This record gives sequence, structure tokens and C-alpha cells, in this order.
Amino acid sequence: MRASQRARGEDVALVDSLLSADERRRSSGVRFDELRAEQKQLGKLIPKATADEKAELLKRAEQLKADVKAADAERDAADAETHELLLRLGNLVHPDVPVGGEEDFVTLETHGTIRDFGAEGFEPKDHLELGQLLGAIDVERGAKVSGSRFYFLTGVGALLELALVNAAMAQATAAGFTPMLTPALVRPQSMAGTGFLGQAAQDVYHLDKDDLYLVGTSEVALAAYHMDEILDADKLPLRYAGFSPCFRREAGSHGKDTRGIFRVHQFDKVEMFSYVDPADTQAEHQRLLAWEKQWLSSLELPFRVIDVASGDLGSSAARKFDCEAWIPTQGKYRELTSTSDCTEFQSRRLSIRVRDGKQVKPLATLNGTLCAVPRTIVAILENHQLADGSVRVPEVLRPYLGGREVLEPVAR
Repeated sequence: MRASQRARGEDVALVDSLLSADERRRSSGVRFDELRAEQKQLGKLIPKATADEKAELLKRAEQLKADVKAADAERDAADAETHELLLRLGNLVHPDVPVGGEEDFVTLETHGTIRDFGAEGFEPKDHLELGQLLGAIDVERGAKVSGSRFYFLTGVGALLELALVNAAMAQATAAGFTPMLTPALVRPQSMAGTGFLGQAAQDVYHLDKDDLYLVGTSEVALAAYHMDEILDADKLPLRYAGFSPCFRREAGSHGKDTRGIFRVHQFDKVEMFSYVDPADTQAEHQRLLAWEKQWLSSLELPFRVIDVASGDLGSSAARKFDCEAWIPTQGKYRELTSTSDCTEFQSRRLSIRVRDGKQVKPLATLNGTLCAVPRTIVAILENHQLADGSVRVPEVLRPYLGGREVLEPVAR
């Protein structure tokens, strides 16, 4: 665990603080049990004692009562401290994860061909200019109504979102996922149990009056769906595809991706989520990645797959693969999907277990983005644009857009 914390760039001393608190928890628990046993034994002696003995025993009983109360308080305090420190620890980093910060990822594979717009004789427009030509994106009125990093999808923009969501859900359903529409508001234990009140807490919206949190991903609701349950081993794997609005404060992103809809406070997303036996977790991780690659390939987008470095993992992930699509006007790959192997980290915190014969044990959870809508729209508009500002529709989306093959500008 110390090595894992070090690889994450997190506080290594936290491990020693946890061990110390756990030692106090166990020793105070032993002392409480010993004092309670003595108290019970004394209770049996008092009725049989002589008058002289009884006075002494009653005096001892009074002292024991105070000692038991103090030991109970000490045990509860140590238990609470242990629990609080435990929740601050991230998952154990998988040994194959590259160590380092955000830029220390390893590229595993690349797919598709990056277009040479110069050879085609025109300069590519960015997604916002295209979106305005198509009457698809309105960020000015989004800012007027809600503030920066909000937007309206209008006309074909709204239809394109619905097409993406329906196509993604169709792929997920065909792969055996159960479609789910999930709550956007969750209780604190759901958010904490999935690991989003640790290092990610600054990005979370909290409704103080109701003590509820707006989810940044339907992963939270899908993970907590089986909270405090024991599942049957023969029911695994359980796979859910959740659709929900997602809300992120984007704290710390001041000045980053301020143009358009790449980095926003509210967006819709289709998320894959799996419950599996811990022995199958790495194989399931590869399956989730394969479904993401299938999706991006069907959208005819050039992309690469990276093995995310240890310092860029979320607290719940032991390992994470990102699929990054090429964004022509930025001249670089940007994250579109991500899949994380959370091993037993979330299930332990949410008390989700599996019964295998007579054995009851934690199971493993994994998640994977299938379609984060705004970024996918960005990638589609920029990669499939034509010289006149129109945009070719990938074949997989055409049935969901009334057979439309090209999105035509409404303003020039």
C-alpha cells in the first residue's frame, strides 16, 4: 500500500497513520471486552457477598462502570478514525501500470487514419464554428442562461445527441448489458462508497439543504445499486448500461478548453458497469475496452488507446485505459472514453458481496464510458466535416437520423 500511494503521488504517511489507528482500535476493543467481562462477573458476586464485601464490590462496580464507558468511547473514536483514514486511501495500483504523472502514459495501440485536410484543399473548422453553421450548438445563450461551460444543443445537434445515445444503447444491449436510467442525485454513502469524495471531491456538486450529490457519472448510481446486498455467484457477471446527465464543477480547469463544448459542467453519457468475480476482473477490463474500441470504430474516428499512468488514476481505479480520439483543429488526441478496473475497492466500501457455495466474499466492479455525448459530437463534427461546412454522418448513426447522410449548414 505504501508503494501504491507513492506511485499515485499521494501521502505515504497515511498508511502508517491508518496502521496506528487500527492498532488503537483493536487494543481498545480488547480492553473494553476485558472490562465488560469483569463487570459481568462482579454483577454475579454482589448478590452473594456479605455486607462488608458488598460495599467494596459496589465501589469497584462504580469504578468499572466509568472505565467501561471510557473504554467504549475510546474504541468508538479509534474505530471512527480508522474508518476515516481507510476511506482516504486509494485502490492498490496494478503492478503493470506505468508509474508517473499525466504525461507518463503508455500508448498501447492506434486505430484509423488521420485526415490530411491540406491535401484535400481546405483548412478544417473547429467544432464550435461547425456547430454554429449547422444550427447545432449555442454556447452564447447557454452562458446567458446558466453561466460559462453550459450550452444548448439545437436542431440537428439535439438530434445527433439522441442518435448517439440510441446507437450506444443498441450496441450495449446487443452485448448483453441491461439498459438503465439512473438517478442523478445520490446520498453521501453512495458517493463516498464509489470513491468520489476523496481526491475528486472538488469536482462534485453538493446540495447542502438535502445532503444529496449530483453525480459526475452514472457509475456512482450503478455501483450503489447493489449496496448492502449479497449476490449469487451464478448470477455473475452482471452488466448494466446506464444513461444519465452528469455534472462536474471542473475545478482546477480554469482556462482549459474554454471554447465550445469539450469541457462542460453538464453533459449526458452512456456508461457500462460490470460486477464480476475478482478472478475475472482483468479479462472483463479487456472486454470493456473492446466494446469501447468497437464503438469508436463504428463512428469512423481515428483514436489511440493508452495505459494511464499511476498519478492520473482516480482513487477507485487499480488500472485505467483511455481511448483518445484525434481532434484535427487541436492537432492532438483527446480522451473520449475511459475504462477502469476497480477490483474490490468499491464493493468493500459499499458492502456488496457474492455468495459462492458457503463462502461470502467481496466481488469486483469495473466501469467504462461508452459515449460521453459532447466530446463525441466534437470528434464527429471535426473529423467528418466537408469543405462547405457540412458534416458526413457515420453509417452507424444514419438509422437514428432518419437515414440522413450529411448534416447541412443552415447559416453561412
